[in-house]
Amino acid sequence: MKQRIEAFVEGHREAMLSDIKELIAVRSVRGDAEPGKPYGPGPAAAMEKAAAIAARHGFEAKNVGGHMLEINLNDGEDELGILCHLDVVHEGSGWTTPPYEADVRDGRIYGRGAADNKGPAMAALYALKCVRELGVPLSKNVRLMLGTDEENGSNDLKAYTKLRALPNYCFSPDAAFPVYNIEKGRYATYFSSDFPDDGALPRLTALSAGHALNIVPDEAVATVEGLPHAGFGMDKLKEAVSAQGEKTGVSFSLEESGGALVLRAKGVGTHASYPDEGKNALTALLALLATLPLADSEGFSKIKALAALFPYGDNAGEALGVKMEDELSGPLTSNLAALEYSVGGLRGGFDLRCPICSNEENTSRVISAKMAEAGMRTETDEMVLPHHVPEDLPFIQVLMNVYESYTGLKGECVSMGGGTYVHGLKNCVAFGAAYPDTETYAHAADEYSVIAELEACVKIFAQSIIDVCS
Repeated sequence: MKQRIEAFVEGHREAMLSDIKELIAVRSVRGDAEPGKPYGPGPAAAMEKAAAIAARHGFEAKNVGGHMLEINLNDGEDELGILCHLDVVHEGSGWTTPPYEADVRDGRIYGRGAADNKGPAMAALYALKCVRELGVPLSKNVRLMLGTDEENGSNDLKAYTKLRALPNYCFSPDAAFPVYNIEKGRYATYFSSDFPDDGALPRLTALSAGHALNIVPDEAVATVEGLPHAGFGMDKLKEAVSAQGEKTGVSFSLEESGGALVLRAKGVGTHASYPDEGKNALTALLALLATLPLADSEGFSKIKALAALFPYGDNAGEALGVKMEDELSGPLTSNLAALEYSVGGLRGGFDLRCPICSNEENTSRVISAKMAEAGMRTETDEMVLPHHVPEDLPFIQVLMNVYESYTGLKGECVSMGGGTYVHGLKNCVAFGAAYPDTETYAHAADEYSVIAELEACVKIFAQSIIDVCS
């Protein structure tokens, strides 16, 4: 069977890459809802494209309420589900090739969604195709589910599960191998504050950073008025900018515009669950602004408070008073993800990934109290609790054994800070699609999948379908 599966993958490499390219070309970022398109035209277009691809391969793809696309291998009992998503995060900046024009080079396929999650979705479709074309008799069904709102709270899955029961077991190839049986909890919320504009100079008039809470912001820009008139000239400002650049490793630029000074910070974006792998442009810019001799206003006091609560490089929540970790799930991580500031108010958001030992009492309420002390309101204290599936579940043992068989690498259970579709679902884990040491730059510029790893996914998923559903 292993040789037959490997031969199938070898014979379908170019076809799968072509299908992935078609999907990447669809900019499936969430937009305003339209009739029949609850998450906007982009995700809906991706669903239509995936349905057309599935039809070419002889599968009937059912659109369930505009939320998810459903593809079944047979009409047996629903034993195994594979959960993928077709929506993507905003492309951001810094790409070396156009983000929606897939580029194949050096054994990789580049493009927004190549790894998260369009490449793995097509690998899963080809696994179904492999099992069908090899004529493997199955007593139970595998259902591939392709969603359209995973990046913005999985509202698609919530709606779908009100209409359809999930299979007995599920995995989502939206992480890495081997098996992620623990996903940290999450405290992500927006905060805001209103304040009067006293007009005193010098002052911060605007600040903007961030696209989504689950991304470390790679760019931030602020506009300052009146510094030269306060005796803080361009030379001093350049010194301050240079000092912060050396301290943080973030690149700063400075320009004059209409009598004001525009400060830009360029960092490195990454997924919020791995903030140490990025360079947060927003917290670096806040640190710079806090050093400037701006007028003592209520608005500037909020900026300094945010710089103190979210100091650059503090990705463990120490300044927030919530630093913690446990043996099973590891440390808490913190990401100040977005901020919009004007002379009359501000609104921002942060994203914490929380270990099993975390709860609302020792985490979210602590942070809300600190924000309130600084004159800012958080929108909620509610947390998403951690997800944990016992390692001794036979389904998990099957996945680990198949992974070992096809890769020669150790199959084991691990914890992660990211959240996938399976979070909170019984008997469901994250499984694939990247190898453990592969950095795909999901949510960042030049996102990619290793083609050989996508091919391995087809093999591993096909064998897993056979072993679970026979």
